[in-house]
Amino acid sequence: MQYSQFVELYEDLASTSKKLEKAEILSKFLPKLKGKEEFIYLLRGRVFPGYDEKEFGISTQLAIKAISKATGSTKETIVEHFKKIGDLGDVAEKLIETKKQTTLVRMNLTVDKLFKNFRMLVEITGKGTVEKKVNYVVELLTSASGKSAKYIIRTVLNDLRVGVADGILREGIAKTYFKKEEKEGSELIESALDKINDFAEVLKLASKGKNELKKVEIVPGRPIKVMLPVKVTNLEEAFRICGKPLAVEHKYDGFRVLINYNGKEISLFTRRLDNVTKQFPDVVKVVKKHVNGKSFVLDSEIVGYDPKKKKYLPFEAISQRIRRKHEIDRLVKKLPVEITLFDIVYHNGQSIINYKFKDRRKLLEKIVKSEKLKIRLSTQFVSSDEKKIMKFYKNALKIKN
Repeated sequence: MQYSQFVELYEDLASTSKKLEKAEILSKFLPKLKGKEEFIYLLRGRVFPGYDEKEFGISTQLAIKAISKATGSTKETIVEHFKKIGDLGDVAEKLIETKKQTTLVRMNLTVDKLFKNFRMLVEITGKGTVEKKVNYVVELLTSASGKSAKYIIRTVLNDLRVGVADGILREGIAKTYFKKEEKEGSELIESALDKINDFAEVLKLASKGKNELKKVEIVPGRPIKVMLPVKVTNLEEAFRICGKPLAVEHKYDGFRVLINYNGKEISLFTRRLDNVTKQFPDVVKVVKKHVNGKSFVLDSEIVGYDPKKKKYLPFEAISQRIRRKHEIDRLVKKLPVEITLFDIVYHNGQSIINYKFKDRRKLLEKIVKSEKLKIRLSTQFVSSDEKKIMKFYKNALKIKN
């Protein structure tokens, strides 16, 4: 497949802000990816699935250097254009079209070649890495048309600008393969994506029908999209949505973490799918000691506390542990945390996400050995009595946890 086909698609998508029109445009293009489903990542400006954190590592300055080498323009000229236009992709398009030095033979840039070079940007290491990265981008630019150059630069800078969010891409797949049952198809696609977070795999399964999507299961070690709470303004509404009896729990002032164990290693993912395993070796150690299972995926809240006063701290106090990748041992001692578990969605090789919540809670109680300021289950109260639940709620407001 020629990259120019993708460029035409990008242009069509960018030409409208209407979600339905974008989904319709995608539905006409996606069948072309049969056998090359991984190319769908390019529609989100990536060459890896959503669960993979790899980044291109190309800064604005490196992009300017690549454009300069590919076009023969000085960096100063490029910066001047950039200040006027505000988009390096547009600058690349303009300069490629009017470049001072042209190759005798212009290659047709294929998506395979683009994919190979983009992945090399991520995988290359060692001496001379920066220069090699620049050269991989230059190689693509010298084989590209102006329009192609625009999207090459935008992609490596993580700024594609075609307005395709996950929801639109999901609807595009549904329109492609489930035209007569679009709503059901969209729901199945969303469910599959929540479990495996890989558009290429879901696209391939969707082409085979609904039953294949229904077979999708959680894969421990691969981050999944967490279920977010439904906001209500009163208990009557909560009863209507969840039924009776109602399980209510304390809300903890920490950050959401999915704890994965695939039978070999434990990995930790935030609600934004960031891997924070290295930042929290203390959590890994506690889970190994206190949770029983051959494999599992646990939903939790990590809460910090003062090591001297033994009192819980607000999220802001421990947020630096999420971002920091150095001095881990010092931060573990300075800002210790407690694991609060409130759900389990996978255990011993089996997805249990569709089990009743009360049964998942019973399993948690069975496999977790609680220890104060190390690991515990969320405080829970189950009742159909509105007054008793309100009392539980008011008591929770008094507790700083």
